[in-house]
Amino acid sequence: MILRTKYIKVGYLKYLSHLDMVRLFTRTFSKAGIPIKFSDGYNPHPKFSIGNPLPLGTESLAEYMDVELTEWIEPADFAKRINEALPDGIKITSCWETEKGASLTSIIAWSHYEIRFVTKNSDEASKFEDSLDQWDKLSEVFITKKKKKGKIKVDRQVDIIPLIGNIIYKGIDEDGFNIVNALLKTGESGNLKPIELVVAMDRELQLDIDLDMVLIKRLDVFADEKGEIKELA
Repeated sequence: MILRTKYIKVGYLKYLSHLDMVRLFTRTFSKAGIPIKFSDGYNPHPKFSIGNPLPLGTESLAEYMDVELTEWIEPADFAKRINEALPDGIKITSCWETEKGASLTSIIAWSHYEIRFVTKNSDEASKFEDSLDQWDKLSEVFITKKKKKGKIKVDRQVDIIPLIGNIIYKGIDEDGFNIVNALLKTGESGNLKPIELVVAMDRELQLDIDLDMVLIKRLDVFADEKGEIKELA
């Protein structure tokens, strides 16, 4: 039996790395008495996989995990038992049975983010919307990414425009933060981190963003089936 779960990761737990999350869930399965399946061999490990790693320091309302079990469990019961064993800040919000197929990493192609930041040059909604109009007119925007070549990492220039689905300005919150929602490529077909987008926008539009005050939250992730963006099934 394989269960696909959707969970949130908020608060101080946003600073847990992908490896930390693997360790946390491994302990949680044991604590909750979940009959998880283990791999064969001399060093067996629990058979579960977490979707595309979240950038460190990013909250999320939509993390996904596939768990392979040795016996059937009601999905609602699985979620209840796991949630009772998890720390505050991580909670399964939905769970359903799925078939064995492509990995989550290969399925997930887009991430939808909420990005909040403060800037000196566009502290009014109308001014920042004008800046976004300028951004939409750009045909290419290059950033430097590191690529592993053998045992060393080399710099390469990447045009990020094809990695952006959309950018929508949502206004200014009560604390003076500009709010932007952005759909960005993620996974095997291309990847753009939200902070890379912010740095590029700051450079190209001369916004004078305080990069130490950027708050990022992943709202959801999506699959891409022949150019059509779809929710995970």
